[in-house]
Amino acid sequence: MPLPLRPSGGGRPSPRAADALVAGAVLLVVAVWTLVAGLRASEPPLRAALGWALVLAGCGALYFRRRRPVATAVVTLLACAVYYPLSAQDGPLMIAFALALYTTAAEGRFAAAVALGAVTLLAVGAGEIRQQPGHRQIDDTSLAMLAGWLISLVAVGRAQRTRAAYLHEVEQRALAAEREQEARARQSAAEERLRIAREVHDVLGHSISLINVQSGAALHRLGKKPAPEAGLAAATEALEAVRATSKDALRELRATLGVLRRADEPTPTTPASSGLALLGDLAERARSAGLDVRTGVTGAPAPLPPPVDLAAYRIVQESLTNIARHARARTVDIGLDWGPDAVRLRIADDGEGAPEDRPLGSGIRGMAERARALGGELTAGNGRDGGFLVDARLPYAVPSAPGEGPRENTR
Repeated sequence: MPLPLRPSGGGRPSPRAADALVAGAVLLVVAVWTLVAGLRASEPPLRAALGWALVLAGCGALYFRRRRPVATAVVTLLACAVYYPLSAQDGPLMIAFALALYTTAAEGRFAAAVALGAVTLLAVGAGEIRQQPGHRQIDDTSLAMLAGWLISLVAVGRAQRTRAAYLHEVEQRALAAEREQEARARQSAAEERLRIAREVHDVLGHSISLINVQSGAALHRLGKKPAPEAGLAAATEALEAVRATSKDALRELRATLGVLRRADEPTPTTPASSGLALLGDLAERARSAGLDVRTGVTGAPAPLPPPVDLAAYRIVQESLTNIARHARARTVDIGLDWGPDAVRLRIADDGEGAPEDRPLGSGIRGMAERARALGGELTAGNGRDGGFLVDARLPYAVPSAPGEGPRENTR
């Protein structure tokens, strides 16, 4: 069974065009050699015309050598069997048969190639044995060399077939691994979406339940027909509670939906129970992996909104994961700079850095998305002194819906 041909690309000719070029090149070599040999040997025009017809047939058959390897080898062998006893010029038409025999073995027709080689050797040997003493054109040494030549052609073709089969198997394994990786990425993204859906359900369920209870209590009070002042106070209190609850619910919902990723990106699925409070645990786990983690804090720490706190934790966690898996680094410096309106994270290592021609991975893109969703920014790239640097700025204020003022932490 022939192996599938690779599609042409990168300016390379198609398989059929390549076969046509090979057939034309062989025809050119045989024709030039035959013309040069014809200067020293003459023959009748009819025999010369028949010889040239055999040359054209044998070389032209090479165009079909990949699609019909056995038939091509048979045609070239028959052309040689008729051409050499007939023609006085003895051109190198044997090149066409040699190429056809090699292609037969390379296309997986090993038994047919062996049979054709054996038939060729036996036919030449039988023809020489029938010659009168002193009239032989091929001696025993030449017959032995011919046998070695035919065996070499079949063996090289077989080796090429084995190599092509190995490369095809490697390519199929790589494709299977790529498909498996894509399936795992889709599964990871689906699990992340499921986790976010559960968070949305919890936020909305809790908030709507509170709103329902608060509004029900207000209606119950108003149903008793209290004094106008007392009824207005009860209604105002209930509306304020509903407003505060719905505002918090919308803010948490925006923070949750802001980190949604595309369906084809792998994402972490286990949220941290807290944020930067677990930075020491992250550093200890990284140290257990062989990294020398150094942390530095400047400024006065401030309480962060949960989305900002979780995003900061995720950025440090993803950075340490990338360093442990890809950077081949020994030292990692984690810096927290508490500014007047934002916290800045800088994670730098002394590893090999990232290749300049390779795009950033989905983990870094996900960190940048988290930062942008919270009104911040994140940059990642090779450091000036080597290694890799992740620089993120997260504001203390969580972005709000239009018409609402940002929620800021007081320092």
